[in-house]
Amino acid sequence: MPTLVMKFGGNTLGTTSALEQALRIVLEQAENWEHVLLVVSALDGVTDMLLAAAQRARIADQRGYRRIAANLRSRHLALVEQLALEAPASQTLQAEIDQLISALHDNCVAIAQNLHDELLPRESDAVVAIGERLSAQIVAALLRQRGARAAAVDGAEVIITDSAHGNAEPDLALTARRVDAVLQPLLQRGMIPVVTGFIGATAAGAITTLGRGGSDYSASILSALLSVRELWIWTDVDGMMSADPRQLPDALNIPRLGYQEAADLAYFGARILHARMILPLLERSLPLRIKNVFEPGAPGTLVAPSPVGAPPTLKAVTSVEGLALRRLTGGSLTGVTRLISAALQDTLGARSDVMLVSQSPNSSFLCLVIPTSIGSDGGKRLRRALQAKMTQFPEKLPWALESVALVTAIGNRLNAAPALLADAMRALGDIEIYALALGASHCSLTFALPLQQRRRALLQLHQLIIKSG
Repeated sequence: MPTLVMKFGGNTLGTTSALEQALRIVLEQAENWEHVLLVVSALDGVTDMLLAAAQRARIADQRGYRRIAANLRSRHLALVEQLALEAPASQTLQAEIDQLISALHDNCVAIAQNLHDELLPRESDAVVAIGERLSAQIVAALLRQRGARAAAVDGAEVIITDSAHGNAEPDLALTARRVDAVLQPLLQRGMIPVVTGFIGATAAGAITTLGRGGSDYSASILSALLSVRELWIWTDVDGMMSADPRQLPDALNIPRLGYQEAADLAYFGARILHARMILPLLERSLPLRIKNVFEPGAPGTLVAPSPVGAPPTLKAVTSVEGLALRRLTGGSLTGVTRLISAALQDTLGARSDVMLVSQSPNSSFLCLVIPTSIGSDGGKRLRRALQAKMTQFPEKLPWALESVALVTAIGNRLNAAPALLADAMRALGDIEIYALALGASHCSLTFALPLQQRRRALLQLHQLIIKSG
């Protein structure tokens, strides 16, 4: 039976106009598809507010986290009031919001009573999960008022993960059983499940999260396990763009991307998609559409298998922060890569997925991609953790640390187009290149550059993309 999964990001839910538009889209698509399932993010900016509350609790700033909790309550209640939810549904929803805000307060109290130098990932997971729970309750209640049979579903009841708090990996076999037990009965009764994105739980019930942007990943996993017809991601831009329009206003829409191109574009800095969401879709050849909630009739971007024989082209350029390590000796890098992996896991709950390495007999250069899923302060926290380790073992770890820019050109079959690679290098002009690498997917060419040259490199590579059509 045809099923559609739609994920709505925080920027499509955080204002009355955006939320009204999202509700209209859901009701319209519910008429066009036999079954519809929603995955929702926290309202725009709420996750950052929740993290700020947890950080206030970490330093026992009771006034600070209470003020944030009060602001969150006011914001969510104001949104409901502006959309005129009728009683008694409004009273029920207000009670649910108050219960979740109370849970936030309790979590902050627990953090304040068990202080650490760093906020523990399991502590932040328990706090930030509240954002998606709030939005799911609001969306479900508003859909019910408009005549739909909708129910909020906590992702922790469905998506079972490992214990890597902050960047957990789902256990698909256990999750499939929960999908059959929790979601399938709702769909079969003609209901619209409104599932919290981003949130999972261990088999023992401890709350986990899938990393920043993890609502995309939640939607991808559920789409794969439900064998849906399509997955639609709703955002506030016209699909995937050739560059970040906030940095380069002349960025263009990309009508179509292959799965590997989309995965590399997400991993190396595009904020619309979560990098890990692509694999479940790729394995089942499920189409993904990225659409603008304010222009629902626009085509957006289709992510699907690449057409056979498509010529190599450059489609986008993006950037992400990297952390470079240098030393004036060659030799084995086993020790430092283990140290980096341990620091990432212990400090941020993340994994070291991609590194760029360059060596000669008398020098070594190693560059780590800082995943966007670990949050805006992840690079600083990782750097502090590595510096602390190096202070403990200066004779074994004579490495200098430096923040760098990783600027990546995205395209298809780049391994078959040496002239195109040469054009990309020429486009950088006299910008110093610390290291470069062609991705194993043959869809990305990454340059490690001085951080202050990031914007210039983006601009010059994007001009090449526009000229090449």
